[in-house]
Amino acid sequence: MRRTRKSPLSALLAGLAALLGLVVLGALGPSAAQAAEEPGTQPTGLHISNGRLVEGNGNDFVMRGVNHAHTWYPNELGSLADIKAQGANTVRVVLADGHRWTANTASDVANVIAQCKANRLICVLEVHDTTGYGEDSAAGTLDQAADYWIGLKSVLAGQEDYIVLNIGNEPWGNTDPAGWTAPTIAAIQKLRNAGFEHTIMVDAPNWGQDWQGVMRANAQSVYAADTTGNLIFSIHMYSVFDTAAEITDYLNAFVSAKLPIMIGEFGGPADQWGDPDEDTMMATAEQLDIGYLAWSWSGNTDPILDLVLNFDPAQMTSWGKRIFNGANGIAQTAKEATVFGGGSSDTQAPTAPGTPTASTVTATSANLSWTASTDNVGVAGYDVVRVGGGAETKVAASTANSVTVTGLTANTAYSFAVYARDAAGNRSARSATVSVTTADTPAGSCSVGYRVVGDWQGGFQGEIAIRNTGTSAVSGWKLAFAFANGQTVSNMWGGTAAQSGGSVTVTPASYTNTIPAGGSVTVGFIGSKGATNTAPTAFTLNGAACVNG
Repeated sequence: MRRTRKSPLSALLAGLAALLGLVVLGALGPSAAQAAEEPGTQPTGLHISNGRLVEGNGNDFVMRGVNHAHTWYPNELGSLADIKAQGANTVRVVLADGHRWTANTASDVANVIAQCKANRLICVLEVHDTTGYGEDSAAGTLDQAADYWIGLKSVLAGQEDYIVLNIGNEPWGNTDPAGWTAPTIAAIQKLRNAGFEHTIMVDAPNWGQDWQGVMRANAQSVYAADTTGNLIFSIHMYSVFDTAAEITDYLNAFVSAKLPIMIGEFGGPADQWGDPDEDTMMATAEQLDIGYLAWSWSGNTDPILDLVLNFDPAQMTSWGKRIFNGANGIAQTAKEATVFGGGSSDTQAPTAPGTPTASTVTATSANLSWTASTDNVGVAGYDVVRVGGGAETKVAASTANSVTVTGLTANTAYSFAVYARDAAGNRSARSATVSVTTADTPAGSCSVGYRVVGDWQGGFQGEIAIRNTGTSAVSGWKLAFAFANGQTVSNMWGGTAAQSGGSVTVTPASYTNTIPAGGSVTVGFIGSKGATNTAPTAFTLNGAACVNG
């Protein structure tokens, strides 16, 4: 399975979530806070202290990173270096225990840990086979996941400074989610009885989104069941969390009770189920100093949630740019774990990079290269910024002295500069700037596939796939077509429709704004119809005719 968006049962879910927010608020009050002190022996490595995740030396550690689908893409482990280059300090790695997908072997998991350490990333390891248990008949149990971890103890022991064990991903669906509590406690205790001292992470029921408040109501009893107190709760935030009040209320309830919490997965792009409020998620996480891990680096069945396409950091999506370079994003807020030297005494910054030069400039991208910086310890990477109006905006990062900046607008002038940084976080002076003007958008290099997904009396669901058959990316596109039988678009995801009579124009959503060369985006919609529902036969993209098919 590759992750697609999860339906929250819309109006019923939202109403229950709002009601539970009021009912359960008292479950995590001051009395819970007083009881949330660690009840047992002092753990080693990453552990919980006073409701917060800290390193072995007692320093706060706030996760800022992404999820990576290793079990489905075992040959893409090199992505960890690319994730680190974007500034992340943590990666959550998808594994399988053999119940649903082929189990990751001990040697493979040992290599994952080694690669995380080599790239100076804290590694959250999770079993994905448990996803949706109770509702998805293919899902495994938390007990099976615990047995898998015990079978890997030889490669996990001694890594407490570097890894967190996420017992099972989203281990309960929407069917009787109250059943989540006892198996969660049992799995935690099974691992502790087997001698595990690692920080353990537990996901919520309701496909991770806890919209019925089960994890929130039972968090104190679950936490108390861990004799080490070395436990952190993980909430997954998708369409359920579409208002600021829902997000802040949920996170503050845990923080106020000194119960460790983080956002283990979240999405931002809108779809037919809602529009998650990722801005509030990220801002609140930063305000409360709690971790977040965005879903996901690449490889989703529906690329709506891909941070980069095709595991290529040069093909960063608008979702990726939001996560890495936007307000409260990873580049702005992540701090490397001190176990890797992030708290070292090195205070000498690298030398300024050379003036960048531009090559291979297209309508939406430009390749920049520069003379490498030097540093007394070593240069860890480079940040490329767009300069204009007295402000800077980070647009790319690289571990090498070149990068391709994407997502640019055709026939537009830009100014770019580069900073170097070392492992201790020291930043160089800014390089001189280079001016770049992008090319015009190529016309006529497109094909469009239109299909009716389903219909009913008076209505239907349609899907439009727009493929860029040209050699450079297309951004800020406009699609035009016409209905012949009086059909109207009532709701659309992946784009915004405007209609006058039978004529329809579609402009992109933030996450479909750029169509890479050879790539495609898909928009879906709900429409009304009469007795006849003839498909449109002619489409234009930015005024140029597209092939129909």
